[in-house]
Amino acid sequence: MSHYSLKQLDGGALQLSSEAVESLSAALRGEILTPDSSHYDWGRSIWNAMIDRRPGLIARCVVPSDVRAALDFAREHRLLVSVKGGGHNVAGNAVCDGGLMIDLSPMRWVRVDAERQVAQVGAGALLGDLDREALAYDLITPLGINSTTGVAGLTLGGGFGWLSRRFGLSVDNLLSADLVGTDGQMLHASEEHLPDLFWALRGGGGNFGIVTSFEFKLHPICPDVFAGLIVYPLSEAASVMRQYRAFAADAPDNLSVWCVLRQAPPLPFLDAGDHGREVILLALCYSGNPDEGDALIEPLRHLGTPLGEHLGRQPYGAWQTAFDPLLTPGARNYWKSHNFKALDDGVIDSLVAATSTLPSPHCEIFVGQLGGVINLRSAEATAYPHRDVEFVINMHARWETAAEDKSCVGWARALFDALAPAATGGVYVNFMTEDEQARVGNAYGPNQRRLMQLKQRYDPDNLLRMNQNIRPDSEN
Repeated sequence: MSHYSLKQLDGGALQLSSEAVESLSAALRGEILTPDSSHYDWGRSIWNAMIDRRPGLIARCVVPSDVRAALDFAREHRLLVSVKGGGHNVAGNAVCDGGLMIDLSPMRWVRVDAERQVAQVGAGALLGDLDREALAYDLITPLGINSTTGVAGLTLGGGFGWLSRRFGLSVDNLLSADLVGTDGQMLHASEEHLPDLFWALRGGGGNFGIVTSFEFKLHPICPDVFAGLIVYPLSEAASVMRQYRAFAADAPDNLSVWCVLRQAPPLPFLDAGDHGREVILLALCYSGNPDEGDALIEPLRHLGTPLGEHLGRQPYGAWQTAFDPLLTPGARNYWKSHNFKALDDGVIDSLVAATSTLPSPHCEIFVGQLGGVINLRSAEATAYPHRDVEFVINMHARWETAAEDKSCVGWARALFDALAPAATGGVYVNFMTEDEQARVGNAYGPNQRRLMQLKQRYDPDNLLRMNQNIRPDSEN
């Protein structure tokens, strides 16, 4: 009889018989992948190519009972567990070394109730799946900016994108969640049922159970938006950002304008000679009447001498895929991130200086505009606490080969350190890398104590620890 070696929670190795693995497989409607399976390497691959871990087993779950069977198996054998939704998180927490990877990606479904204006979403669904099904009824909920991101991971960390200034965070639009508790119970959490757990799920990550489906509030929307890019040379970026700062302060909630500093991709509306040149792009989305967008954003066309622009009316679903080509899987990625209440001159100057020393043509800095209705709620309203933030700056190092690791990671860390004195000290949990466990307290601020108490209640053994981990109260 063959055996499989799996890593346990205490770091030890457990030899499991093939009979035990076959019994788990028989309990699933999905499938079990072992290191000998023909598509094992496909099953363990995720978006960030820096993550190269080898689970002892992969349980590909199709229905909630599969998740319960896999979690029961892990609890019985004290196995290290990781949970994969879309597999897009930069920290790579979806994949564990040697343990049991619970893969929810087969649960990729969306059901829209247009009359009630709600959507039921499986834990394996991607942003593009939900956008497509909701927009068929001229409805939407606020998600992120990359259509291949998983709905589950995005939502459990907070979730923001082009529509968040108008409709709030993804967690602000979450009505309920179904999950499997670490004790094997099938749970339903909402404002009316298990409200403490529901509060924790709205920003607390995958610390409290494995969510198998989400219910979102949908909003009527014109399926077309006014969106696009204006590109300025880096030589004008400091002036452009100072003017942008003033424009953003008075922008309506249905307009989001983000700044991206990087080398210009081969955009067809730019001269070929400008491809690869350091630039600042203003990426904007106006979700009001598209016919009003052109006049509203007109001042942004005159912040300097643009290299080019591509602006106009387009389907929102198309705009949601605009950045997909820059965020394809297979590259090596490392992020550092800060929250800001304002963009002072020192921050702007540091961003421009860092853009002049990009270590790879794929590296970029983005300045995401938040505020709007996001900040109308209190810090304690949801586990996500950052309700006074106007901008998030992400230092996105991205490159192709391991030989570039040191220079690219070093670039991101150096800019992070330069910006720290002007930042709030808080951080968006979905932008944290695997080496930032010490920043978990910064991610949750005034809510951390309550989250630790809830972790003690719902996962006292810290079975779900492959995440930006909130430790049970008893461990602190």
